Amino acid sequence: MNKVLIIVGDASETVDTLYPYFRLQEDDFEPVVAGPEKRRYHLVMHEIPDDWDGHVTREFEGYTIESNIAFRDVRAEDYLGIFFSGGRAPEYIRYDEDLVRITKHFFKTNKPIACVCHGVEIPAYADCVKGRRMATVPKCKFDLEVCGGTFVNEPCVVDGNLVSGRTYHDHGRYIGVWIKMLLEAQAAGK
Repeated sequence: MNKVLIIVGDASETVDTLYPYFRLQEDDFEPVVAGPEKRRYHLVMHEIPDDWDGHVTREFEGYTIESNIAFRDVRAEDYLGIFFSGGRAPEYIRYDEDLVRITKHFFKTNKPIACVCHGVEIPAYADCVKGRRMATVPKCKFDLEVCGGTFVNEPCVVDGNLVSGRTYHDHGRYIGVWIKMLLEAQAAGK
């Protein structure tokens, strides 16, 4: 098994999405982009300005990405791992019942999971973060904590099968850890 899900929607963050997409390919995994529908999604680029006051992130139009599959058609057991991309998309896609089903599968079966930035809103809504330590962007700390998780302000947080980072600035710290988990799961035949 070498297929790995990347969860997106309109306004997923460009670097959050494309960095793991290409890193997966480098290690011979097949990234499978899943969205609410099978179609092209518009990505955005987020930047924290030097004068950031903690409230407003600048957003620019990014690239687009084609979804290979709609959430409703995903058979989660066919995938080795999952990545929850950041950006604004998790704010609305988290309510998709099929995405909740998919998310619960990966937590229940202990498969490798990676999450960055606003991506935390998906497992939080799916009731999968209770007792889990996670990194996320500080403005999502509430979403994590109100759902029973523990916020850790570090570039790479590992809690069992779950690896998380705060923003795309942390990709170089946590994505490699997740890839290693995927390689180990693949070698174990999971």
